[in-house]
Amino acid sequence: MNAITAAETREIRQRVSDEEWQLRVDLAACYRLVALYGWSDLVFTHISARIPGPDHHFLINPYGMMFDEITASSLVKVDMACNKLIDSPYPVNPAGFVIHSCIHAAREDVQCVLHTHSRAGVAVSAQKCGVLPISQQSTFVLASLGYHDYEGVAVRDDEQPRLQQDLGTRNFLMLRNHGLLTVGQTVADAFLNMYTFENACRIQIDAQAGGELVQVNPAILEGLGQVLKKVTTGLGANIAWPALLRKLDRESPGYAQ
Repeated sequence: MNAITAAETREIRQRVSDEEWQLRVDLAACYRLVALYGWSDLVFTHISARIPGPDHHFLINPYGMMFDEITASSLVKVDMACNKLIDSPYPVNPAGFVIHSCIHAAREDVQCVLHTHSRAGVAVSAQKCGVLPISQQSTFVLASLGYHDYEGVAVRDDEQPRLQQDLGTRNFLMLRNHGLLTVGQTVADAFLNMYTFENACRIQIDAQAGGELVQVNPAILEGLGQVLKKVTTGLGANIAWPALLRKLDRESPGYAQ
């Protein structure tokens, strides 16, 4: 399967709204950033984004493309039954569809769902203790964290209600023995959440190799939402997203095609 041609890019751009195209650009950027930061697992994880509007349509990666190859026009547009709404030579990974579609169905407030199999994330997901309150990064995760027990490769629809219940209204979900998942009201929010989640796991693995751990006072976990708003001057993930796009323009251009 070859990359999307320039003519196909123009065709996709002409067939979708300006709002959908911007979402495609942001989602493609998110895939490139996941690759750039070393969180990808060849072609085997997913980031999805719900297209604004009354229909439950969303964008997901073309199965078989590396994350650093993905562009705005190559993303696959599907409905809740995994039917392609715009023709694509690429399939959709069924495991990705099972996980992402059920979360989009349950969370009207969520635009983006991001799932990784990073080394540190899987390592902590295999620890009985889960995320420990031992870093500033971990405090933001623990304020909104759920856990989902491993049920094998996620290809069965009957697992979906349990995924929905275990995430609930939270923004972080640890998939036991599997990896990490974050959600956000925007693509930028989901990415920044994953950046924090991943770093909390990396710090934990490193700290556990160095001796006795000091845990954060539980009282500090209270009111972290307001603290985060102050830290980001009220902009949330948008405090960092434009700079991340500039970084991509320098190091991995072409995502907006």
